[in-house]
Amino acid sequence: MKFRPLQDRILIRRIDTENKTSGGIIIPDTAKEKPQQGEVVAVGNGKRLEDGKVQPLDVKKGDRILFGKYSGSEIKLDGEEHLILREDEILGILEK
Repeated sequence: MKFRPLQDRILIRRIDTENKTSGGIIIPDTAKEKPQQGEVVAVGNGKRLEDGKVQPLDVKKGDRILFGKYSGSEIKLDGEEHLILREDEILGILEK
């Protein structure tokens, strides 16, 4: 299924973290926190300004981003969990 977010919304897929601590202890799923990193799957056209112009988004498909713990709305697409959030909920882009 194809999905295109509207305006300044962004569809992301969470990036899973390690199941072990640095000491080798395995963390069960019930004790893990949801990751705050994700990969951008799709982006909207941009935010419409008061004068009618569209301001393009700073993020693009494939970017790795960092977002707040309680940001966005969780949805399921094709059996896979995704998150939709606005551009202003993104804390930053992770670069290599």
